[in-house]
Amino acid sequence: MTQAFNQVQVWEQRRNEASRYYKQGQFQEYLSFASENLQLARAIPDRAREGYTLNDIGLAHLSCCQPLQALDCFQEARLVATELGNSRAEAIALSNLGSTYSRLGRLSRSLEYFDQALRIFRDLQDTKGEISTLNDVALIYSKLGKPKRSLLLQHQILAMRRSLGDFSGEATTLNGIGYAYSTLGQYEQALEYLQAALPIQRAVKNVMGEATTLNNIASVYGDLGEPKKALLLYSQVLLTRRAIKDRAGEGTTLQNIGFTYSLLGNNSEVIEYYEQAIAIYQEIGDCLGEISTLLNMGNFYAKTKRKQLALSCYENAQNLAKAIESQRFLQKVKQCLDAL
Repeated sequence: MTQAFNQVQVWEQRRNEASRYYKQGQFQEYLSFASENLQLARAIPDRAREGYTLNDIGLAHLSCCQPLQALDCFQEARLVATELGNSRAEAIALSNLGSTYSRLGRLSRSLEYFDQALRIFRDLQDTKGEISTLNDVALIYSKLGKPKRSLLLQHQILAMRRSLGDFSGEATTLNGIGYAYSTLGQYEQALEYLQAALPIQRAVKNVMGEATTLNNIASVYGDLGEPKKALLLYSQVLLTRRAIKDRAGEGTTLQNIGFTYSLLGNNSEVIEYYEQAIAIYQEIGDCLGEISTLLNMGNFYAKTKRKQLALSCYENAQNLAKAIESQRFLQKVKQCLDAL
């Protein structure tokens, strides 16, 4: 009995130490600690802690850009939670499965898992869990090209976060609202919300959140016909994302820099940045990012009268869109091919 109690203490200490690595962005170290903790949970044996650790390992794999390994862990964590009747752990696993399928570009599948998680969080009256999942759903609607639906959810989330006094979460939602307005072409409103998010993110030292918001502000400047202003911000964001090892964010910013150079007519720079973005998207398994970049690259080749290269980009994008069953991107590819 004493030995088992001591092992539980060791498990708790290791998990706390692993959590520090996660917060510092040292995901390989986090994965190593979590994997050791899984062996310990099984040795005790303690099924509940085993489930928690499987979830931790899944998050580590997701952060290390290994979504398929993450899926396996989250599925196993869900099974353990169901076996033990631990509804909250099941909802967390379902939400993480939704995030992983989103990363893989399987957005309809992602929504299915988020909806299941939402029902459980509401049954448990777990407002924080509900808000977090609603936020994920709103982002999916933006990716699906449904910004109005996303915006309705984001405003609902903002009111909930303010009622809880969730200062950091409020900034995340303000950024989401700003992004949704930008996709609707309402740029002044977009800037208003994005700029409201920045001081909060700086106050709570959310470096990744600040980089995301600055990236979105830069995109708005590009849409407003101020590409030089956008480029200055993107360069700043790129340095931050590389410093914190945010590979997905780095890919997004590289793609945006490539697109901005195309607006400025700096043709020699465009393909270089697009190719760097594609290399990262392939590394982390982000099919949506890769398709988006291939389409931008194809459009650039078409504009500069290099039809064969444009066709190659569009066909590669089409193959990826078919693989992840993205009707929205298949439609976009068709439009590009028809225009060619």
